[in-house]
Amino acid sequence: RSSDLYGNDLKERVLIDMYVEGTTDLMEPIMMYPLLPPVEQEKRLSLITQRPATRYFPVYEKVLKDHGQNFLVGNRFSWADVQLLEAILMSEELIPTVLSDFPLLQAFKARISSIPTIEKFLQPGSQRKPPPGPKYVETVKEIFNLN
Repeated sequence: RSSDLYGNDLKERVLIDMYVEGTTDLMEPIMMYPLLPPVEQEKRLSLITQRPATRYFPVYEKVLKDHGQNFLVGNRFSWADVQLLEAILMSEELIPTVLSDFPLLQAFKARISSIPTIEKFLQPGSQRKPPPGPKYVETVKEIFNLN
């Protein structure tokens, strides 16, 4: 909130909070998926792969269409844009074609990804963490006694 990504006024801040909460709801099951037991993974996979395209991305596509700007809120880059980009990237790691029916989100992803600091962050070797691999999953399960 102190990095000038939190809107110009109360209305924008409320919208940013709302969009960030929505993307967090989308990302949480994706983040937890690798930590689930195999039986639970099988049960949840269809839900995790269907939700972005049926519940979340149609809403963000409509927001971009109705707003008519390059960003979700106002006419400048915000925390909501960062969160939506991350939700898109996480969803694409599971379902590479998830944006195929959402042209405005495809354009949004390209536009936000080309911002120099974001573009640098998305490059291999940056601080962005890759999807969790087996070693990471085992370490987390061990630390939290999830085995």
